[in-house]
Amino acid sequence: MKTQFKHPVLHVSLCVTALLTSCASIAGYDQYSYAQTTSLKVDALNLMTKATDSARLHQADIQQVKTELSKIYEYEKNKPKNTVTTEMWNVLADSAGNSFGGFVSRWQKEQVLDTAFVTESKLLIGRSFDQISALESGKIKSADAGR
Repeated sequence: MKTQFKHPVLHVSLCVTALLTSCASIAGYDQYSYAQTTSLKVDALNLMTKATDSARLHQADIQQVKTELSKIYEYEKNKPKNTVTTEMWNVLADSAGNSFGGFVSRWQKEQVLDTAFVTESKLLIGRSFDQISALESGKIKSADAGR
């Protein structure tokens, strides 16, 4: 008999829980990854606040945050059993999507963004960073793996 989930969020939560509890399918907890994720979130959201100014005025800041995002992506993609986290970073950096990369691309194209758009985008992109942080903090810590 096939189980039907009436609540897709519950289904996703159950899948994530199963993934996190399976040592063989996901990398262990990494304090560096967690710290970098939370730090980059603050930097990215602070940069986004400046998008009501001309992007030309903030090119150095834009490049700095994009470089930091590239660094954490490179770090994550080279860890074994870390496909889920790597894909989450990939989505966040995508310049064509509704992501941080997409936000920056739009800002550079339009030069100045509307305050309401910036505010809403910060909420959505902040949640994306929070999902990556939650995934990392939910991973099995090395000391607990043998229990």
